[in-house]
Amino acid sequence: MAHSASVGSVKRNVNVAGKRLGIKKYGGEYVKSGEIILRQRGSQFHVGTNTAMGKDFTIFAKVPGFVSFRRMTGYKRTQKYVDVLEKQSEVTAEVAEKKPVKAKQVAKKVTKAKAE
Repeated sequence: MAHSASVGSVKRNVNVAGKRLGIKKYGGEYVKSGEIILRQRGSQFHVGTNTAMGKDFTIFAKVPGFVSFRRMTGYKRTQKYVDVLEKQSEVTAEVAEKKPVKAKQVAKKVTKAKAE
């Protein structure tokens, strides 16, 4: 017969604080040089133009500009890259398409199409 209680998982349960990982600046947002764009464990995202990686895989901006995300398909897998572009017009078309469109702009396009 045991004279002490067995140590179960309940007695060893410890709350650990979250590490606040993830994307901090999204595509099309303006960043200053040195600002953190994303924090990650391992290299899910790779450095692109005007970005650098810290020792804990944090990606940050080297120059001021606009954040852009892209995918490059290589052999057997697709890699994700983070870029900082100096001009907003250089930001990829995907980011430009995701911007919300105002109802007035849609109405103008519809009336022009009907006129033609």
